[in-house]
Amino acid sequence: MWREYPRRLGATIIQLKPAWLIIFGGLLLVGIGILLLPPANNAVPVPIAAQENREMTPARFYQQLDDHRVQCTLCFHNCVIPAGRHGICRVRKNYRGRLYTLVWGRPVGLQIDPIEAEPMYHMIPGHRNLGVFTVSCNFRCKQCHNWHITQRGPDEIRALRFTPEEVVAEAIRRNARSISHTINEPTVFFEFMYDIATIARAQGLLNLFHTNGGISPEPLRALLRHMDGVVVDLKAFCDETYGEVFGGRLEPVLTTLKIIREEGVWLEIVNLVIPTINDCMDEIRAMSEWIVEHLGPDVPLHFTRFHPNFRLTHLPPTPVKTLEMAHRIAREVGINFVTIGNVPGHRYNSTFCPCTGERLIHRTHFAVIYNKIVDGRSPFSGRPVPGIWE
Repeated sequence: MWREYPRRLGATIIQLKPAWLIIFGGLLLVGIGILLLPPANNAVPVPIAAQENREMTPARFYQQLDDHRVQCTLCFHNCVIPAGRHGICRVRKNYRGRLYTLVWGRPVGLQIDPIEAEPMYHMIPGHRNLGVFTVSCNFRCKQCHNWHITQRGPDEIRALRFTPEEVVAEAIRRNARSISHTINEPTVFFEFMYDIATIARAQGLLNLFHTNGGISPEPLRALLRHMDGVVVDLKAFCDETYGEVFGGRLEPVLTTLKIIREEGVWLEIVNLVIPTINDCMDEIRAMSEWIVEHLGPDVPLHFTRFHPNFRLTHLPPTPVKTLEMAHRIAREVGINFVTIGNVPGHRYNSTFCPCTGERLIHRTHFAVIYNKIVDGRSPFSGRPVPGIWE
């Protein structure tokens, strides 16, 4: 049948009227001319592998090994990654023996919230903060309420296109005073966060990030030079719990906390209290004692309420009495600024003068009702209140 096709095509052309023959012939000549033209600007077709490489940005903090393998040294996992594969975080890829990040310039969202949503309570209360986040995480927390973002790879969620300069411009456009890297674990988009922070600081914005604390010491110290504050999730005070429930390890988090204090960057700690997982009062006491001994009594500690989510939907919400017991123990041990979160309207959502017990900052959930701190001091006792107040 295919041998008949040329004859049929020729017969069809012969039967056409002269005007149609002219049009047909002209289009045919134009088509042939286009095919014979050299590529514009001496361009050549781009191989598929090179097109993929355009979606990747060189990563920092890794070592090249034999057989085109690399070892990522960004976080505690220290993944050894064969060529063409990803690390545990899903967003760092070995391409021909070099490590690349797949999320530089590709945030999943830019979100305006009060700074209290981080929660960051001792950094210019009530101001607008721009949160930046991408996909994935280097932990596997069973309770994660952002699991639809943190437990996905870059090929599973549609991303935006923003350069670091555009992120900073967006923060300024939205009247934000700070940029936080939050929602998912910012360690996995280290390069993007670092570039944003350097530009934001030059524009007079505050920088912070909310982390699980699993970052390695070298990249952490490099990052802290451009950061004003850090919120760290201290998820438990038991290494076994860290491994079984959160997919992490306790010791790297404790190291991170100590480095942040050494570098003089403002630090606040969050402990999500989960029934039957980390709500043992002896463990909470041990954690509070460690904080006082190694970080000092003025580091704010936030006990927050768990609500069933992801793989822990069989557990109940944290009883408010459990949170109040944790609050009492932390204050007894000597932590000066202890709050309760995720319980809107609770008295201990506010900040109190540790000397007089008077309320310094009245909050209802994320809303600041009033702030009585003057020039960084309590008006009731004259005591300095550590933090960033202007």
